[in-house]
Amino acid sequence: MGVRRDEVGLEMLLAVHRRELERWRGAMNLVGPGELTEHYADCERGLSPLTAPRGRWADLGSGAGFPGIVFAAQHVGEGCVATLIEARRKRCVFLESVLALAEVPPTEVAVRCERAEALEPGSFDGLLARAFAPPPVVLDHATRLLRPGGTAVLFAGAAASVEVGERFTVVFDHRYEVSGRARRTVGMRRRDA
Repeated sequence: MGVRRDEVGLEMLLAVHRRELERWRGAMNLVGPGELTEHYADCERGLSPLTAPRGRWADLGSGAGFPGIVFAAQHVGEGCVATLIEARRKRCVFLESVLALAEVPPTEVAVRCERAEALEPGSFDGLLARAFAPPPVVLDHATRLLRPGGTAVLFAGAAASVEVGERFTVVFDHRYEVSGRARRTVGMRRRDA
């Protein structure tokens, strides 16, 4: 059973992820203290402006799988595949375990245990970044890794400055709240070179 946008695929991947995250979180410092529900809510609300993303997407610095696992549960399997990029081997093992337990084929969602700097230029149609690096660093990676016309989605604090310059066009600036805290995602399209 692969990930699909049907209820079974969505619920299975997210249920396995939550169960394994609870099991592994203390041993690996995957997420800080507090309710996991807030992480899922942040990802779901932050990704809500995306409609029918296509092609190859990457979650930079996937860590505990946020937002990559939520993105995969929502979108992978309908002309969209995802790669979870993580440099720390222990976290890669966690992500690989979640995908195996949820029976997600590597052709739909894969884990690459390497630094973003090592990825092939122009190899993605979309990038996600949540707690990966400051916005200018994320945009430098996006400039190199995205194909012309590709989309980057940056999770940022509500007051964070996101200067896109001439490299990108803002396609959405989505503001929302999670547990009373202001949050924001900025979607940017890479201009053709």
